[in-house]
Amino acid sequence: MSDEEPTEGRRVGIHPIIVIFGVIFGLWLFITLIIPKSKNTPTHGQGSSPNTVAPLPGIVSSDLIPSFTVTGTVIGMNAITVLVPSATTDSQIIALLQSFQKSRLNESLEGILPATTPEDKLGTFAIADIYIFSEKAYANQESAKSLGRGAHAPGEFYPSSIPYEVAMEKIRGHYTIDLYNKKKPEHASIGFGEEETGVYSKRYQRVF
Repeated sequence: MSDEEPTEGRRVGIHPIIVIFGVIFGLWLFITLIIPKSKNTPTHGQGSSPNTVAPLPGIVSSDLIPSFTVTGTVIGMNAITVLVPSATTDSQIIALLQSFQKSRLNESLEGILPATTPEDKLGTFAIADIYIFSEKAYANQESAKSLGRGAHAPGEFYPSSIPYEVAMEKIRGHYTIDLYNKKKPEHASIGFGEEETGVYSKRYQRVF
């Protein structure tokens, strides 16, 4: 008894076209059932709506705002020095910085601080540096002038002033306003820092 010989030209097994369609169908099924469609994916975050305003990045404090006194102004540098009690905590400094920001946005900052740009078209605080100290010896015009001149100003030209390196370490809080800088009109910090020069005090921490 002889085995049947395969007919010449006849394929043995599954036809390649069937295999190809099987692979395509399997991929379609995988994409449809397993991978979520982008149109079903939330685009505004969990629990939010398209009209939700994202909170500003930074640190928020609900602490009491400390009492303060304006101790110096340097009109040519648009600078103000403020003195708070020596027992003031960093959380209270943050609360004070937040209150300054809120007053600026409400256009009521002039009611608590002297205007730095009284005739400016962008407002009475178009440009300002507000330095907060908790030591009376440093909360003055000399500290503000040293900080305004910058880290690279020759110390021998200003022998009677408070050194920049000393003044920056004594700052408890710093609020800068520059409404001419549309991308970054303001920022505030615990301690002192200059992003442009990369100079930061030991206690520096960005608030907003």
